[in-house]
Amino acid sequence: MAKILGAPIGECVHVAGTLNFLRLAAEQGYQTEFLGAATPLKDVIGAIRETDPDIVAISYRLTPETGYSLLLELKQGLEEAGLLDRRFVFGGTPPVAEKAKEVDLFEVYFTGEEPMENVIAWLKGQDIEARTEADFPDELVARLEWKKPFPVIRHHFGFPADSIDPTVEGIKKIAEAEILDVLSLGPDQDAQENFFTPEKADPSRRGAGGVPIRSEADYETLYEATRRGNYPLMRSYSGTAQLLRYGEMLRRTIKNAWCATSIFWFNRVDGRGPMTLQESIEEHLRLMKWHGDHDVPVEANEPHHWELRDGHDVVAVVSAYLSAYLNKKMGVKNYIATYMFNTPPTLSDKMDLAKMLAKAELAEALEDKNFRCLRQTRTGLLSYPVDPHYAIGQLGASVYVQMAMQPDIIHVVGYCEAHHAATAEDVIESCKIARKVIQNCLHGMPDMTHDPEVIERKEELKQEAQILINAIRALGGDKVEDPLADPATLAKAVEIGLMDTPQLKGNPYACGEVVTKPINGAIYAVDPETDEILPEEERVARIFKKYGI
Repeated sequence: MAKILGAPIGECVHVAGTLNFLRLAAEQGYQTEFLGAATPLKDVIGAIRETDPDIVAISYRLTPETGYSLLLELKQGLEEAGLLDRRFVFGGTPPVAEKAKEVDLFEVYFTGEEPMENVIAWLKGQDIEARTEADFPDELVARLEWKKPFPVIRHHFGFPADSIDPTVEGIKKIAEAEILDVLSLGPDQDAQENFFTPEKADPSRRGAGGVPIRSEADYETLYEATRRGNYPLMRSYSGTAQLLRYGEMLRRTIKNAWCATSIFWFNRVDGRGPMTLQESIEEHLRLMKWHGDHDVPVEANEPHHWELRDGHDVVAVVSAYLSAYLNKKMGVKNYIATYMFNTPPTLSDKMDLAKMLAKAELAEALEDKNFRCLRQTRTGLLSYPVDPHYAIGQLGASVYVQMAMQPDIIHVVGYCEAHHAATAEDVIESCKIARKVIQNCLHGMPDMTHDPEVIERKEELKQEAQILINAIRALGGDKVEDPLADPATLAKAVEIGLMDTPQLKGNPYACGEVVTKPINGAIYAVDPETDEILPEEERVARIFKKYGI
């Protein structure tokens, strides 16, 4: 086992940096020893001689010139003692580190400006100064393993403009900042809907909601912009028409890190695509299968669409289960379950966490040697205040609660989004805020999943969700082999209101009759006449009675 000896030297009493470095080293399997604050140089040399460490970590955080003199004296003492035959690493403020470089003793300098992942990478034996593209995993699962114990960080970016040029320049800045692992590209609506039918594009919508990508060459140019810094993976919004063709194109041009698909959305129901509900379900399933066949992860872009429309918690949990069930059915091996917190914003943190845990436990019960669920959390966009200071607070608070889920991926949502689309600078700043919260949590946080109220609500949701799942199965009856994977049955579940939300009221392709209400921080279906909570068993019974099922 390699040994690291650490000490602040001279009159420097600042020990936090050294202790944190030694803690990280211990987590990576090193044997560590700390000499204490303000260690005299003779004691450092004596300890090196006595303990024979492989690595010596020296820190100094005071005056640069004084630090330079101390380090020069240390080097001379080490040389006289014949102890320069080991590795030395320095930690200090940026000005002190610059002077320390003149001593020519240390192989690496840590100032607190570098990502903590870089410190861990160095401890793992990686040369962080000489890393090339080949050192950064270019597939999601490999990146997840490479980043541990940190989650992979993702952020959307796509500048609404007349051309892709501002987005290209922004991507370069973000990649060079080495602040995220997955750059999630946001095309405009015409890019998603009319990429293969440009004659249908509306010039007045150019750049609406994202970057105006109009060709495969555009995608290739945007991907090339990520080939620097920490070489982030790239993924993109999926198309809303010709889904499979679009998915194949994304994998070919930007090595799409994963596909995002849905079940019930991106069609005539929400007005974001030309297909009928059943047609789009069939297309979504084909998209899942293609990516499963090619061993590309798939993300569920589903439950939060119900939540964003004030759907009650049971429907959200069931949609999460159906997403996992269908992805497994279609042969997806690495399934990304997205947990959008703070949606709707009337949820309390307790009830929000309970709902997410219910989703996760139902989905992860499907895991086997061929099917793995990855957890991706994010802050709900609707929860952000316009005021940037309040929004920063919301980002930090939300990420803290998300960390209770021990996520594999954290989708950082720029705190500025209630005011304007994130610039490159906004992305970098938001990721830094989230990263600090993550670091604190990994150092040790209370386990909120053991809160009795969280557990009680989680179990209640799992029981209620099972009632709705069984109702969808019953809807298919004996007519189909597997109603939960039958597009016609799933479409009918929306049309008659088993899967329903108040904001679908008046929609010719759905039901929209459910009434929901926030109660004690959770979202329930309620009786429209009494305003009392409507248990799922009673809600299902009323629907079946209405339609003679």
